[in-house]
Amino acid sequence: MRRSPWMNTDLDDFRDLARTFCEKEIKPNVETFIANKQVDRDLWNKAGEVGLLCLSIPEEYGGGGGSFAHEAILIEEQARVGDSSWGVSLHNGIVAHYILSYGTEAQKLEWLPKMASGEVVGAIAMTEPGTGSDLQNVRTKAIREGDEYVVNGAKTFITNGAQADVVVTVVKTNPEEAAAGISLVIVPTDTPGFSRGRVLDKIGMKGQDTSELNFSDVRIPVTNLLGSEEGQGFIQLMEQLPQERLIVAVSNVAAMELCFEETMRYVHDRHAFNRPIWGFQNTKFKMAEIATEARVARSFVDECIGLHLDKQLDIPTVAMAKLWCSERAQKVADMCLQLHGGYGYMNEYPIARAWADLRVSQIYAGTSEIMKEIIARSLPAPA
Repeated sequence: MRRSPWMNTDLDDFRDLARTFCEKEIKPNVETFIANKQVDRDLWNKAGEVGLLCLSIPEEYGGGGGSFAHEAILIEEQARVGDSSWGVSLHNGIVAHYILSYGTEAQKLEWLPKMASGEVVGAIAMTEPGTGSDLQNVRTKAIREGDEYVVNGAKTFITNGAQADVVVTVVKTNPEEAAAGISLVIVPTDTPGFSRGRVLDKIGMKGQDTSELNFSDVRIPVTNLLGSEEGQGFIQLMEQLPQERLIVAVSNVAAMELCFEETMRYVHDRHAFNRPIWGFQNTKFKMAEIATEARVARSFVDECIGLHLDKQLDIPTVAMAKLWCSERAQKVADMCLQLHGGYGYMNEYPIARAWADLRVSQIYAGTSEIMKEIIARSLPAPA
Protein backbone atom coordinates (compact mmCIF):
# COMPACT_ATOMS: atom_id res chain seq x y z
CA MET A 1 0.00 0.00 0.00
CA ARG A 2 1.27 3.46 -0.87
CA ARG A 3 2.34 5.96 1.75
CA SER A 4 -0.35 8.51 2.56
CA PRO A 5 0.48 12.09 1.51
CA TRP A 6 -0.24 13.46 4.99
CA MET A 7 2.48 11.29 6.53
CA ASN A 8 5.89 12.70 7.54
CA THR A 9 8.96 11.40 9.34
CA ASP A 10 7.61 12.28 12.79
CA LEU A 11 4.43 10.38 12.01
CA ASP A 12 6.52 7.46 10.74
CA ASP A 13 8.13 7.29 14.19
CA PHE A 14 4.73 7.44 15.83
CA ARG A 15 3.48 4.64 13.61
CA ASP A 16 6.37 2.49 14.83
CA LEU A 17 5.28 3.16 18.41
CA ALA A 18 1.62 2.41 17.70
CA ARG A 19 2.48 -0.73 15.73
CA THR A 20 4.77 -2.07 18.45
CA PHE A 21 2.12 -1.49 21.11
CA CYS A 22 -0.65 -3.14 19.08
CA GLU A 23 1.55 -6.13 18.23
CA LYS A 24 2.61 -6.62 21.84
CA GLU A 25 -0.42 -5.67 23.91
CA ILE A 26 -3.40 -6.30 21.62
CA LYS A 27 -2.71 -8.98 19.01
CA PRO A 28 -1.95 -11.82 21.48
CA ASN A 29 -5.08 -10.97 23.48
CA VAL A 30 -7.74 -10.57 20.78
CA GLU A 31 -9.37 -13.92 21.62
CA THR A 32 -9.35 -13.11 25.34
CA PHE A 33 -11.03 -9.76 24.73
CA ILE A 34 -13.74 -11.48 22.70
CA ALA A 35 -14.29 -14.12 25.37
CA ASN A 36 -14.54 -11.47 28.10
CA LYS A 37 -16.65 -9.05 25.99
CA GLN A 38 -14.21 -6.29 26.87
CA VAL A 39 -10.53 -5.44 26.84
CA ASP A 40 -8.44 -5.83 29.96
CA ARG A 41 -8.79 -2.70 32.05
CA ASP A 42 -5.03 -2.31 32.39
CA LEU A 43 -4.74 -1.96 28.59
CA TRP A 44 -5.90 1.63 29.06
CA ASN A 45 -3.21 2.28 31.68
CA LYS A 46 -0.51 0.74 29.52
CA ALA A 47 -1.60 2.88 26.57
CA GLY A 48 -1.50 5.97 28.77
CA GLU A 49 2.00 5.15 29.95
CA VAL A 50 3.40 5.07 26.41
CA GLY A 51 1.45 8.14 25.26
CA LEU A 52 -1.27 6.61 23.07
CA LEU A 53 -4.25 8.24 24.77
CA CYS A 54 -5.67 11.70 23.99
CA LEU A 55 -3.22 12.00 21.12
CA SER A 56 -4.73 15.16 19.65
CA ILE A 57 -5.40 16.87 22.98
CA PRO A 58 -3.01 19.73 23.92
CA GLU A 59 -0.10 18.90 26.20
CA GLU A 60 -1.33 21.41 28.79
CA TYR A 61 -4.19 18.99 29.50
CA GLY A 62 -1.98 15.91 29.57
CA GLY A 63 -2.51 14.97 25.93
CA GLY A 64 -0.04 14.24 23.18
CA GLY A 65 -0.32 17.62 21.48
CA GLY A 66 -0.72 15.90 18.12
CA SER A 67 -3.29 16.05 15.35
CA PHE A 68 -5.94 13.88 13.79
CA ALA A 69 -3.14 12.25 11.81
CA HIS A 70 -1.95 10.60 15.03
CA GLU A 71 -5.48 9.35 15.73
CA ALA A 72 -5.73 7.93 12.21
CA ILE A 73 -2.46 6.03 12.57
CA LEU A 74 -3.53 4.39 15.82
CA ILE A 75 -6.85 3.39 14.23
CA GLU A 76 -4.96 1.85 11.30
CA GLU A 77 -2.51 -0.05 13.48
CA GLN A 78 -5.28 -1.40 15.70
CA ALA A 79 -7.12 -2.62 12.60
CA ARG A 80 -3.91 -4.13 11.25
CA VAL A 81 -3.75 -6.63 14.13
CA GLY A 82 -7.40 -7.55 13.60
CA ASP A 83 -8.80 -5.93 16.74
CA SER A 84 -12.20 -4.27 17.05
CA SER A 85 -12.53 -4.55 20.83
CA TRP A 86 -10.60 -1.56 22.14
CA GLY A 87 -12.77 1.57 22.02
CA VAL A 88 -9.78 3.90 21.94
CA SER A 89 -10.86 5.87 18.87
CA LEU A 90 -14.04 6.92 20.67
CA HIS A 91 -12.15 7.75 23.88
CA ASN A 92 -9.45 9.72 22.05
CA GLY A 93 -11.13 11.24 19.03
CA ILE A 94 -14.66 11.82 20.26
CA VAL A 95 -15.21 11.96 24.04
CA ALA A 96 -12.03 13.90 24.82
CA HIS A 97 -12.84 16.41 22.07
CA TYR A 98 -16.29 17.18 23.43
CA ILE A 99 -14.66 18.12 26.72
CA LEU A 100 -11.85 20.02 24.99
CA SER A 101 -14.20 21.95 22.70
CA TYR A 102 -17.02 22.80 25.10
CA GLY A 103 -15.71 22.25 28.61
CA THR A 104 -14.75 24.92 31.08
CA GLU A 105 -11.12 25.19 32.12
CA ALA A 106 -12.00 23.40 35.34
CA GLN A 107 -13.69 20.55 33.42
CA LYS A 108 -10.72 20.17 31.09
CA LEU A 109 -8.26 20.05 33.98
CA GLU A 110 -10.47 17.62 35.88
CA TRP A 111 -10.99 15.03 33.15
CA LEU A 112 -8.53 15.28 30.27
CA PRO A 113 -5.30 14.47 32.18
CA LYS A 114 -7.00 11.40 33.68
CA MET A 115 -8.22 10.31 30.26
CA ALA A 116 -4.70 10.76 28.90
CA SER A 117 -3.17 8.59 31.62
CA GLY A 118 -5.77 5.83 31.36
CA GLU A 119 -7.03 6.46 34.88
CA VAL A 120 -10.39 7.42 33.37
CA VAL A 121 -12.13 5.76 30.40
CA GLY A 122 -14.59 7.91 28.48
CA ALA A 123 -17.89 7.17 26.76
CA ILE A 124 -20.60 9.21 25.08
CA ALA A 125 -24.27 8.30 25.56
CA MET A 126 -26.48 9.38 22.65
CA THR A 127 -28.68 6.49 21.53
CA GLU A 128 -31.72 5.42 23.51
CA PRO A 129 -33.92 2.30 23.29
CA GLY A 130 -36.57 4.26 21.38
CA THR A 131 -34.41 6.73 19.47
CA GLY A 132 -31.54 5.83 17.16
CA SER A 133 -30.53 8.53 14.72
CA ASP A 134 -33.36 10.83 15.84
CA LEU A 135 -31.35 12.67 18.48
CA GLN A 136 -33.81 15.56 18.66
CA ASN A 137 -36.29 13.29 20.41
CA VAL A 138 -34.16 11.78 23.17
CA ARG A 139 -36.11 11.24 26.37
CA THR A 140 -33.36 11.24 28.97
CA LYS A 141 -33.94 14.37 31.05
CA ALA A 142 -31.72 16.56 33.19
CA ILE A 143 -34.03 18.79 35.19
CA ARG A 144 -32.46 21.55 37.22
CA GLU A 145 -33.14 21.66 40.94
CA GLY A 146 -31.16 24.46 42.57
CA ASP A 147 -27.47 23.88 41.89
CA GLU A 148 -28.00 20.36 40.57
CA TYR A 149 -29.37 18.53 37.57
CA VAL A 150 -31.44 15.43 38.24
CA VAL A 151 -30.87 12.98 35.39
CA ASN A 152 -33.37 10.24 34.53
CA GLY A 153 -33.45 7.98 31.49
CA ALA A 154 -31.79 5.12 29.68
CA LYS A 155 -29.20 4.76 26.93
CA THR A 156 -28.19 1.80 24.80
CA PHE A 157 -25.46 0.72 22.33
CA ILE A 158 -22.87 2.65 24.36
CA THR A 159 -19.26 1.87 23.39
CA ASN A 160 -16.96 1.59 26.45
CA GLY A 161 -20.14 1.44 28.51
CA ALA A 162 -19.02 -1.32 30.87
CA GLN A 163 -15.64 0.26 31.68
CA ALA A 164 -16.39 3.99 31.40
CA ASP A 165 -15.58 6.23 34.34
CA VAL A 166 -17.11 9.33 32.77
CA VAL A 167 -19.98 9.60 30.29
CA VAL A 168 -20.77 12.64 28.17
CA THR A 169 -24.55 12.29 28.12
CA VAL A 170 -27.11 13.71 25.70
CA VAL A 171 -30.10 14.95 27.70
CA LYS A 172 -33.12 17.18 27.46
CA THR A 173 -32.77 20.14 29.81
CA ASN A 174 -35.98 21.50 28.29
CA PRO A 175 -38.27 18.55 27.47
CA GLU A 176 -40.75 20.85 25.71
CA GLU A 177 -38.26 21.65 22.94
CA ALA A 178 -36.75 19.43 20.23
CA ALA A 179 -33.21 20.35 19.13
CA ALA A 180 -33.27 23.54 21.21
CA GLY A 181 -33.91 21.52 24.37
CA ILE A 182 -30.83 19.30 24.08
CA SER A 183 -27.77 19.72 26.27
CA LEU A 184 -24.66 17.68 27.02
CA VAL A 185 -23.72 16.93 30.62
CA ILE A 186 -20.78 15.12 32.20
CA VAL A 187 -21.84 12.17 34.37
CA PRO A 188 -19.19 10.40 36.47
CA THR A 189 -20.17 6.75 36.70
CA ASP A 190 -19.62 6.59 40.46
CA THR A 191 -22.55 8.98 40.97
CA PRO A 192 -25.43 7.42 42.97
CA GLY A 193 -28.32 6.41 40.74
CA PHE A 194 -26.13 5.55 37.76
CA SER A 195 -26.09 1.88 36.79
CA ARG A 196 -25.04 -0.29 33.89
CA GLY A 197 -27.15 -2.86 32.15
CA ARG A 198 -25.86 -5.88 30.30
CA VAL A 199 -23.01 -5.93 27.81
CA LEU A 200 -24.94 -6.46 24.59
CA ASP A 201 -24.62 -9.63 22.52
CA LYS A 202 -23.78 -8.33 19.05
CA ILE A 203 -23.26 -9.93 15.63
CA GLY A 204 -19.73 -8.55 15.52
CA MET A 205 -17.31 -6.47 17.60
CA LYS A 206 -17.86 -9.06 20.30
CA GLY A 207 -14.93 -7.91 22.41
CA GLN A 208 -16.21 -4.35 22.68
CA ASP A 209 -18.12 -3.58 25.86
CA THR A 210 -21.19 -2.08 24.20
CA SER A 211 -23.63 -1.62 27.05
CA GLU A 212 -26.91 -0.29 28.35
CA LEU A 213 -26.76 2.60 30.82
CA ASN A 214 -29.44 3.69 33.28
CA PHE A 215 -29.93 6.99 35.08
CA SER A 216 -32.27 7.02 38.07
CA ASP A 217 -32.37 10.36 39.92
CA VAL A 218 -28.68 10.88 39.21
CA ARG A 219 -27.73 14.19 40.78
CA ILE A 220 -24.84 16.11 39.25
CA PRO A 221 -23.80 19.74 39.80
CA VAL A 222 -24.95 22.25 37.18
CA THR A 223 -21.26 22.93 36.58
CA ASN A 224 -21.21 19.57 34.75
CA LEU A 225 -23.02 21.15 31.81
CA LEU A 226 -20.91 21.31 28.64
CA GLY A 227 -21.18 24.76 27.12
CA SER A 228 -21.96 28.20 28.40
CA GLU A 229 -25.71 27.63 28.61
CA GLU A 230 -28.41 25.02 28.20
CA GLY A 231 -29.72 24.10 24.76
CA GLN A 232 -26.40 24.02 22.93
CA GLY A 233 -26.14 20.24 22.79
CA PHE A 234 -27.57 19.63 19.34
CA ILE A 235 -25.21 22.15 17.75
CA GLN A 236 -22.30 20.61 19.65
CA LEU A 237 -23.23 17.16 18.34
CA MET A 238 -23.44 18.39 14.76
CA GLU A 239 -20.05 20.08 15.07
CA GLN A 240 -18.33 16.93 16.35
CA LEU A 241 -20.05 14.28 14.22
CA PRO A 242 -17.85 14.94 11.14
CA GLN A 243 -14.74 13.79 13.03
CA GLU A 244 -16.62 10.74 14.29
CA ARG A 245 -17.65 9.88 10.73
CA LEU A 246 -14.10 10.33 9.48
CA ILE A 247 -12.91 7.96 12.21
CA VAL A 248 -15.35 5.34 10.90
CA ALA A 249 -14.11 5.85 7.33
CA VAL A 250 -10.47 5.50 8.40
CA SER A 251 -11.23 2.27 10.24
CA ASN A 252 -13.14 0.96 7.22
CA VAL A 253 -10.21 1.55 4.86
CA ALA A 254 -7.77 -0.03 7.30
CA ALA A 255 -10.07 -3.07 7.52
CA MET A 256 -10.24 -3.31 3.72
CA GLU A 257 -6.45 -3.33 3.54
CA LEU A 258 -6.27 -6.02 6.23
CA CYS A 259 -8.84 -8.13 4.36
CA PHE A 260 -6.79 -7.80 1.17
CA GLU A 261 -3.54 -8.83 2.87
CA GLU A 262 -5.10 -11.80 4.68
CA THR A 263 -6.81 -13.03 1.54
CA MET A 264 -3.75 -12.56 -0.66
CA ARG A 265 -1.81 -14.72 1.79
CA TYR A 266 -4.58 -17.34 1.88
CA VAL A 267 -5.06 -17.70 -1.89
CA HIS A 268 -1.33 -18.27 -2.36
CA ASP A 269 -1.07 -20.84 0.44
CA ARG A 270 -4.32 -22.76 -0.09
CA HIS A 271 -4.43 -25.39 -2.86
CA ALA A 272 -7.33 -26.86 -4.77
CA PHE A 273 -7.28 -29.16 -7.81
CA ASN A 274 -3.50 -29.48 -7.43
CA ARG A 275 -2.70 -25.79 -7.69
CA PRO A 276 -2.86 -22.66 -5.53
CA ILE A 277 -6.22 -20.88 -5.49
CA TRP A 278 -4.27 -17.92 -6.86
CA GLY A 279 -3.79 -19.93 -10.05
CA PHE A 280 -7.46 -19.56 -11.01
CA GLN A 281 -8.40 -16.59 -13.17
CA ASN A 282 -11.47 -15.87 -11.04
CA THR A 283 -9.26 -15.45 -7.98
CA LYS A 284 -6.95 -13.03 -9.76
CA PHE A 285 -9.88 -10.99 -11.06
CA LYS A 286 -11.50 -10.82 -7.62
CA MET A 287 -8.23 -9.78 -5.99
CA ALA A 288 -7.81 -7.11 -8.65
CA GLU A 289 -11.28 -5.77 -7.76
CA ILE A 290 -10.48 -5.83 -4.04
CA ALA A 291 -7.15 -4.03 -4.54
CA THR A 292 -8.90 -1.36 -6.60
CA GLU A 293 -11.71 -0.86 -4.08
CA ALA A 294 -9.17 -0.46 -1.28
CA ARG A 295 -6.98 1.92 -3.28
CA VAL A 296 -9.87 4.18 -4.31
CA ALA A 297 -11.21 4.30 -0.75
CA ARG A 298 -7.72 5.01 0.64
CA SER A 299 -7.22 7.89 -1.80
CA PHE A 300 -10.55 9.48 -0.84
CA VAL A 301 -9.93 9.08 2.89
CA ASP A 302 -6.41 10.48 2.54
CA GLU A 303 -7.92 13.52 0.85
CA CYS A 304 -10.43 13.88 3.68
CA ILE A 305 -7.73 13.57 6.33
CA GLY A 306 -5.73 16.29 4.59
CA LEU A 307 -8.80 18.54 4.47
CA HIS A 308 -9.56 17.84 8.13
CA LEU A 309 -6.00 18.67 9.17
CA ASP A 310 -6.46 22.01 7.37
CA LYS A 311 -9.88 22.49 9.02
CA GLN A 312 -11.56 22.45 5.59
CA LEU A 313 -13.49 19.16 5.71
CA ASP A 314 -17.18 19.89 5.19
CA ILE A 315 -20.16 17.85 6.36
CA PRO A 316 -21.32 16.56 2.93
CA THR A 317 -17.81 15.41 1.98
CA VAL A 318 -17.28 13.44 5.16
CA ALA A 319 -20.77 11.98 4.74
CA MET A 320 -19.64 10.77 1.29
CA ALA A 321 -16.51 9.25 2.82
CA LYS A 322 -18.45 7.49 5.56
CA LEU A 323 -21.07 6.21 3.11
CA TRP A 324 -18.59 5.04 0.49
CA CYS A 325 -16.07 3.43 2.81
CA SER A 326 -18.59 1.63 5.00
CA GLU A 327 -20.46 0.20 2.01
CA ARG A 328 -17.27 -0.73 0.13
CA ALA A 329 -15.62 -2.30 3.18
CA GLN A 330 -18.56 -4.67 3.57
CA LYS A 331 -18.35 -5.56 -0.13
CA VAL A 332 -14.62 -6.26 0.13
CA ALA A 333 -15.02 -8.37 3.27
CA ASP A 334 -17.72 -10.41 1.55
CA MET A 335 -15.57 -11.07 -1.53
CA CYS A 336 -12.63 -12.03 0.68
CA LEU A 337 -14.76 -14.37 2.76
CA GLN A 338 -15.95 -16.09 -0.45
CA LEU A 339 -12.36 -16.64 -1.56
CA HIS A 340 -11.64 -18.32 1.78
CA GLY A 341 -14.38 -20.87 1.11
CA GLY A 342 -15.62 -22.71 4.18
CA TYR A 343 -12.75 -21.39 6.28
CA GLY A 344 -14.03 -17.88 5.75
CA TYR A 345 -17.06 -18.83 7.82
CA MET A 346 -14.94 -19.89 10.79
CA ASN A 347 -14.54 -17.36 13.56
CA GLU A 348 -10.87 -18.18 14.11
CA TYR A 349 -10.09 -16.63 10.74
CA PRO A 350 -9.69 -12.83 10.79
CA ILE A 351 -11.78 -12.50 7.64
CA ALA A 352 -14.85 -13.96 9.37
CA ARG A 353 -14.56 -11.50 12.24
CA ALA A 354 -13.96 -8.59 9.87
CA TRP A 355 -17.06 -9.53 7.85
CA ALA A 356 -19.23 -9.43 10.99
CA ASP A 357 -17.50 -6.43 12.57
CA LEU A 358 -17.87 -4.19 9.53
CA ARG A 359 -21.64 -4.51 9.20
CA VAL A 360 -22.35 -1.94 11.91
CA SER A 361 -20.31 0.71 10.08
CA GLN A 362 -23.32 1.32 7.85
CA ILE A 363 -25.41 2.04 10.95
CA TYR A 364 -23.50 3.87 13.68
CA ALA A 365 -22.35 7.50 13.46
CA GLY A 366 -25.31 7.98 11.11
CA THR A 367 -26.82 5.31 8.88
CA SER A 368 -26.07 5.07 5.17
CA GLU A 369 -29.56 6.44 4.54
CA ILE A 370 -28.84 9.54 6.63
CA MET A 371 -25.52 10.02 4.84
CA LYS A 372 -27.39 9.99 1.52
CA GLU A 373 -29.86 12.55 2.85
CA ILE A 374 -27.01 14.85 3.95
CA ILE A 375 -25.29 14.50 0.59
CA ALA A 376 -28.52 15.08 -1.34
CA ARG A 377 -29.19 18.33 0.54
CA SER A 378 -25.83 19.66 -0.61
CA LEU A 379 -26.37 18.96 -4.29
CA PRO A 380 -26.92 22.09 -6.39
CA ALA A 381 -30.21 22.54 -8.20
CA PRO A 382 -29.95 22.85 -11.98
CA ALA A 383 -29.49 26.38 -13.26
